[in-house]
Amino acid sequence: MPQAAKLKMQTATKLAPLFAAGRAGLCPLTPKEEAEALAFLAGGSVDSIFMSGLIHDNGTQSPHNRGDFRAFRGEGGALEGVALVGHATLVEARTARALEAFARLAKGCRTAHVIVGEQEKVEQFWTLYRDGGQEPRRICRELLFELRAPVADDEAEPRLRRATFLDLADVLSVNARMAEEESGVNPLTADPEGFRKRTLRRIEQGRVWVLVDDGRLVFKADVMSETPEFAYLEGVYVNPEDRRRGVGRRCLAQLSRTLLSGARAVCLLVNEQNKDALAFFFKVGFKLRGCYDTIFLKRV
Repeated sequence: MPQAAKLKMQTATKLAPLFAAGRAGLCPLTPKEEAEALAFLAGGSVDSIFMSGLIHDNGTQSPHNRGDFRAFRGEGGALEGVALVGHATLVEARTARALEAFARLAKGCRTAHVIVGEQEKVEQFWTLYRDGGQEPRRICRELLFELRAPVADDEAEPRLRRATFLDLADVLSVNARMAEEESGVNPLTADPEGFRKRTLRRIEQGRVWVLVDDGRLVFKADVMSETPEFAYLEGVYVNPEDRRRGVGRRCLAQLSRTLLSGARAVCLLVNEQNKDALAFFFKVGFKLRGCYDTIFLKRV
């Protein structure tokens, strides 16, 4: 039996008596349940990877999560679902009743900005959520790309490095522009202070990689989540002046080799309408693994 499955079974057995006494159903995910939650989320979808990364980084209860972690348990105490409800709503539910409970809870979240998940799961969630929940502002179909083997046939790019505070202005500008293109909202306008703090924290964590040439940002990528299983990337950017010259491919290949030294796979989501990006990731060696839906919500 895989180690994650063993941990899940052992933890559930220990906790079952606690929940048999009336704690079945929806409840906050507490720090004592972190190990069980990580075992439950192990090897799952992108939303599971992202939730695992937040728990690894911040624990289950932190303002850095920009939302609240919730668990759903059956009558015997078995964990049936884990969700993050807040700015981003992410759900890993193994039963229909867990999914329904999370949808009811999410309806009451007025700060919700986006719902992300596997296509079929999000369709089911949206059917339960839309009656009384926020209206959609934009719906995007995204494709999951994954890389499991280091790219060995690309030359090294020694100029690739972790970003520092001195790179903050450039990273903020590029990330804000990319976010606006995808979601229709510019975070430097909607939440300038919060956006700056979150970006700076990611830089201080060593999660932003850049190549700067003569003061010009050539390449950038953000490692949004990093666990022993997966590294999840967002905001992969190549300066338009440097595209189709091989520098972006070399940078991403080298970054992937670095990340794969501590994780089983590197993954990311790409909007299915972005044909240039799709071709770029295929060229680096990423494989298509699935379809996801991202629903951006209207502000209330």
